[in-house]
Amino acid sequence: MTISVRTLLRGSCASALCLTATLASASSHREAPGITEQPKIDATDFYMFKSYEAGRGDYVTLIANYQPLQAPYGGPNYFTMDPDAIYEIHVSNDADAEEEITFQFKFDNNLTGGTGIQLDIGGETVGIPLRAAGQITASNPTAALGETESYGVTMITGDRRSGDRAELTHSGGTTFAKPLDNVGNKTLPDYEAYADAYIYDNVEIPGCGTGRVFAGQREEAFAVNLGEIFDLVNLVPVQGPDNPMWPQYNDPDFNANGIVQDRANDDLIGKANVTTLALEVPIDCLTQGDEAVIGAWTTASLPQGELEDPSPTYEQTSLFGGAWVQQSRLSNPLVNEVVIGLADKDLFNAAEPVIDEALAVYVTNPTLPALLDILFRDALGASGDIAPSNFPRNDLVTAFLSGFPGVNQPAGFDASTDLSEMLRLNTAFPATPRDDQHTFGLLAEDLGGFPNGRRPGDDTVDLALRVMMGRLCHNVPLGQEVSGDPSAEDSINLGLCGDGDPDDTAPAGEVPFTDGAPLRATELRASFPYLNTPIAGSPNN
Repeated sequence: MTISVRTLLRGSCASALCLTATLASASSHREAPGITEQPKIDATDFYMFKSYEAGRGDYVTLIANYQPLQAPYGGPNYFTMDPDAIYEIHVSNDADAEEEITFQFKFDNNLTGGTGIQLDIGGETVGIPLRAAGQITASNPTAALGETESYGVTMITGDRRSGDRAELTHSGGTTFAKPLDNVGNKTLPDYEAYADAYIYDNVEIPGCGTGRVFAGQREEAFAVNLGEIFDLVNLVPVQGPDNPMWPQYNDPDFNANGIVQDRANDDLIGKANVTTLALEVPIDCLTQGDEAVIGAWTTASLPQGELEDPSPTYEQTSLFGGAWVQQSRLSNPLVNEVVIGLADKDLFNAAEPVIDEALAVYVTNPTLPALLDILFRDALGASGDIAPSNFPRNDLVTAFLSGFPGVNQPAGFDASTDLSEMLRLNTAFPATPRDDQHTFGLLAEDLGGFPNGRRPGDDTVDLALRVMMGRLCHNVPLGQEVSGDPSAEDSINLGLCGDGDPDDTAPAGEVPFTDGAPLRATELRASFPYLNTPIAGSPNN
């Protein structure tokens, strides 16, 4: 039973609404009940890719975004990082499920002069309620600033808690400065120039040469149709008629009733900001021996104990102590949102990849496709289940837990011990220049894109929908790329779903599912830190 786009759309609109409603949590970043109470340490997106800025092909860029759904006008305090937390990026380079390298960010927030900006009011010296008391520019960045943020970055070799520690340094020492968030054009008339001055070049990475570091606010780059979802989602989530503005989404099997790609469908890009922690590191620093594949993920942790201070001060609202406890974890997008069951979402956030096998049933026997079948089978007039039936779902195990053989699965990978959820990147594959990138990454023969790592311009929402519904059970155009033979048959079956007919195993596997919120790399920066200047809180000059 093969389901085409045209057949899919014969059903009622109500079923289409229900489909996308199941994905609402996938779009908001607030992926687990516990983390909603700690927005400062909530990881929103993680990117890892071979640097595609001209002349930087020997580097990998790692980007961890935190603090979701930042309203640009969210003052007066805006979005400082948590000085009681540690934010980390972990790298595994020997095929197992443990980190060999960790980059740890630790923030420190301070009031200027210990008080912030003060004014003489009738003979009394009184602190102002704002973070700035005048205009801030690249040439004069601190004179009017009443609160500053700084941070250090530590490289840990071995176990994240007991390994060898060494500080990253720049010409000014081991302390890095974070720019003020984009309050508005009156306070920060040229935010791009101001923030770019906080990009640290020639950072000394112990034993690795030099790299680059940036921590600061950026514009959200995660494309998703969020508002319509919360309004009962009156849309059909498959590709509709072509929009010439978004040619990479065009599909010959579109349906007139499907959703048309349009930026107006997107509720984050151009509307919200995030806080970015970005590193650019030499490839030789991250890889080990001849193994070109690395895996990585980001976490945030707090001390185990917290005692609320009944007389809080700026320096201390609570007293923290004890061992670090992981609160947030992210690598592949949407895993905790739409794969892990509600009862285990907080456990997944606290878990290290080494124990992921205990949660593997959510991948091998996923519930989301079954929910889509419940919601759509009658609407389709289908005679059987439209969800993939290849259990265990080895196609999803490959996508989420092991990497693709010949692409981003490490040579020494052992499926009996090393299954783990992390973003994997083959550093031997060349970077695709920004202007040549395809939004559908690897499945569109762009070897530098998701799921071989992830770039800001990869549309992971649409890709995740399609993979969950069995796209990898059908032929993919990767024969020449996987074999390395330019004369090989390009359309191949990866053999991930058994020997059955793919049309029976994954009847909706070739349906171009989409939320209609498009994305393209050319809208983003072509240079480090790759994400765009954040949206100003005030548009008035």
